[in-house]
Amino acid sequence: MPRPSPSSALNRLRVLDLSRVRAGPTCVRVFADFGADVIKVESPPGFDPNENMSGPRHGYDMQNLHRNKRSLTLNLKTEGGAAVLRKLIESADLLVENFRPDVKERLGLDFETLHALNPRLILVSISGFGQSGPYRTRAGFDQIAQGMGGMMSVTGLPGQGPVRAGIAVADSAAGLYGAIGALVALQERAVSGKGQWVQTSLLGAQIAMMDFQAARFLVEGQVPPQAGNDHPYSTPMGVYATRDGHINIGVGAEGHWRSFCGAIDRPDLASDPRYDNMEKRFKARPELRALIEAILTTQDSAHWLAAFEAAAVPAGPIYAVDAMFDDPQVRHLGIAQPVSHPVLGDIRVIGEPVGLSRTPASVQTPTPEAGEHNAEILGELGYDEAAITRLKDSGAI
Repeated sequence: MPRPSPSSALNRLRVLDLSRVRAGPTCVRVFADFGADVIKVESPPGFDPNENMSGPRHGYDMQNLHRNKRSLTLNLKTEGGAAVLRKLIESADLLVENFRPDVKERLGLDFETLHALNPRLILVSISGFGQSGPYRTRAGFDQIAQGMGGMMSVTGLPGQGPVRAGIAVADSAAGLYGAIGALVALQERAVSGKGQWVQTSLLGAQIAMMDFQAARFLVEGQVPPQAGNDHPYSTPMGVYATRDGHINIGVGAEGHWRSFCGAIDRPDLASDPRYDNMEKRFKARPELRALIEAILTTQDSAHWLAAFEAAAVPAGPIYAVDAMFDDPQVRHLGIAQPVSHPVLGDIRVIGEPVGLSRTPASVQTPTPEAGEHNAEILGELGYDEAAITRLKDSGAI
């Protein structure tokens, strides 16, 4: 299969990625996949005690987070390294960082300083708890944000106690909100000509992801409980056992309920006065679940999925990750993107889940080695070979 062409959607932008772990790299990955010139600014190997927080360089996480980037190693605690960064900032469009606010200020990466260097620069800051307030200097991690942001209180079986989500919801959401904010700021800059400071946090993003559960409290004053694999207020909607496993069923409207009853060969249930509207079904959920599972466990999952599809009842299998990537629709979407790595060989990473008709995202290059593009980038900034050697000898790169 021929390699797709690089995306031209954002190829006029230069992005400086000073972030690490997950939220910041998730934000930057959007720009990298849509063609921006992304320079990953990182410490020289051995200088940063936290440099392996996303795992080994050739590990799956680093490969998935940092493709399509160039790498420049800078020791920002040296004058030479700081001077290189200042030169980069002068021509950059975005700088993305997820330092604690106090660390950013010590490094001279606060918005006021950066704006003086480049009034068009957009600074994207992703923190654990926000750039101001009583928790501004706390280190933030995804699971902490899941707990404080309410998610762990509604996840899991009723009475089970708090349960974390199986994915890094707060990290990923903060990264995506950061990218949205940056794109808004870029559009505004096209009119005003001025950069601005985009801020988001793991805590804020996690609360936003609570969406209707959080609105349930804000609007009606109800604290949502754990609902396990059941929908908080619709039924039958959730995980149901079959003869050989489990499937998801989504009966969200009265039309779905009537079709569902026909598909399980119990059309009488549709008009049964115990279950003939959603409110009654919800109140009778335990007994209705037992009734439905007694029927579903007489046949395999494949039988019921075919029956529900024929009846236009929302339903789906529950996959492990290997089966997920083997699904024909997932293969059709092409979200597993190939890339060739000089050490790992041909691998696949997760592509962008949004398509553009003329300028789609693409994965062109694997995660670079630390400092792989030092000479190339420094040459673009006007450093000759002798100057690059001096930077190296001084420990700046």
